[in-house]
Amino acid sequence: MKLILNTPGLYLCKRGECFQIQSENEKREIAATKVDQIMITTHAALTTDAIELALEYNIDIIFLKSTGQPMGRVWHSKLGSISTIRRKQLFLQDSPLGLQLVQEWILEKMDNQIKLLKKLETNRRDEEKRALIRDALEKIEKQKDNIMSIKQSETVNSVRNMLLGYEGTAGRVYFETLGKLIPEKYAFELRSRNPAKDPFNCMLNYAYGILYSSVEKACIIAGLDPYIGIMHTDNYNKKALVYDMVEMYRGYMDEIVFRLFSTKKVQDNFFDKVEDGYYLNKEGKQLLISEYNKELEVKMNYRGRRIEFANIIQYDCHQIANRILKEDMQC
Repeated sequence: MKLILNTPGLYLCKRGECFQIQSENEKREIAATKVDQIMITTHAALTTDAIELALEYNIDIIFLKSTGQPMGRVWHSKLGSISTIRRKQLFLQDSPLGLQLVQEWILEKMDNQIKLLKKLETNRRDEEKRALIRDALEKIEKQKDNIMSIKQSETVNSVRNMLLGYEGTAGRVYFETLGKLIPEKYAFELRSRNPAKDPFNCMLNYAYGILYSSVEKACIIAGLDPYIGIMHTDNYNKKALVYDMVEMYRGYMDEIVFRLFSTKKVQDNFFDKVEDGYYLNKEGKQLLISEYNKELEVKMNYRGRRIEFANIIQYDCHQIANRILKEDMQC
């Protein structure tokens, strides 16, 4: 589970092999064995004993911005890998494996978009809505075909703009469709980022922020350098590989957030209105995190394995690291 500290004034300390969370009104304990991440989103205090306990159990402590984006984290000093993986990452933009990986990641993203839209079509009786979904599915499938048609003799550097175009076109169709399928009160037209222009995108942005931290953790444990990307360019202090790989898992967060809206669990008071948009407040974060923690324990068929959702990202990162190690590249 992810332990979230988002109430001002909380105090986190160690009690035996448990984390004890203290507030003005109560104390509660959570066994360290049940925690995989500690996420701090507000003013809180934690003891060095609590930090040591987290490090002993390989639990990373993440400090988040109000938008859910990670801004810092505490890692165990022993985490690391052989440097061969990181050296080979530098050559992926100009290698066949690099293009193959990027194609796989974008296609996985589109497959998850298609999967969610098909699920929504099954649950719709309104023929107009069903026709809307079928039209979107056809357009996304066309962009999948375009990506698969790119020759393996190309490199990511030579077809980057083409890939971004196909991916962007599919994304616009997908979100325009979702915006017409959620309850009319929360309908939206486009994806919007920080600050979000509507409540749906607001909650989705925070969900993606959680996802970024999970992908970064999995990359580092697997020995991948999160700053050396393939599709995304290397900018100062930008975790380019995280932005590359996160595409595969966005669909899971889309489904969680859509489900919260469609089952009417979302309330207007979960959002703070600002001049340029919306931010998710404490109550909204609690709802989202609770739903996400439940999802982590769900087992699913994934790449021929029966695996918990919580372990999917780590499994993929290890597989990618092994493929990079085996690739014959000059480095």
